[in-house]
Amino acid sequence: MRQRINALEKGPGAMKALFGLGNYLAKSSLDQEMLDLICFRVSQINGCAFCLDMHAKDLRAKGESEQRLYLLNAWREAPFYSEREQAALAWAEAVTRITGGDVPDDVYLMVRKQFSEEELVDLTIAVTTINTYNRINIAFRVQAGSYVPGQFASAQ
Repeated sequence: MRQRINALEKGPGAMKALFGLGNYLAKSSLDQEMLDLICFRVSQINGCAFCLDMHAKDLRAKGESEQRLYLLNAWREAPFYSEREQAALAWAEAVTRITGGDVPDDVYLMVRKQFSEEELVDLTIAVTTINTYNRINIAFRVQAGSYVPGQFASAQ
């Protein structure tokens, strides 16, 4: 499949606004490696090859283990994720798959034990932001494989 549109070229203002959310999150109190892990998991759910490639490379560049990447889609059964990461992953999945009308109370209670209200807002912004990137990349058929860690740092 060929890429349909290059959003960076054809919609630079829109993409700059979206990059602004990334800049905000980079300054938040949330752990950046955990945010990359969340982005990787949401991209698995959505089937966004470009984002999977990008976040896998970013995570590896930051020292993430192959084992944790390979088992991320089975994080509930794997003993490699902290309670905070598990809560963030449960939240990310629930917000991404919000088809039931809301986020279940048990997921909210789980995440509130690990995150302050401000952090939960930031985590939700992170989840909705990666969902937006996934949808842009899937809709425009952005090809995976060419991303280099840190490639978009200057664009932000």
